Amino acid sequence: MVHLVVDAKGLACPMPIVKAKKGIDTLEPGQVMELLATDKGALKDFTAWVGQTKHELLEAKENQGVFTFLVRKGG
Repeated sequence: MVHLVVDAKGLACPMPIVKAKKGIDTLEPGQVMELLATDKGALKDFTAWVGQTKHELLEAKENQGVFTFLVRKGG
């Protein structure tokens, strides 16, 4: 179940990460955020960002140039 969708399509680095951080800060621990991005560096950037936080990357996929990330907020 997704609790928040953050649409960062069309934005260049670092804006998808900035929007993701602002979005996930509004969630309670255990809730899930979906981030949509088109920046080609998003996969590397987002994976690194999640690795530096207490959040859990549930899924990362790409479909027709749109990257979708599902992240569970850590506590």
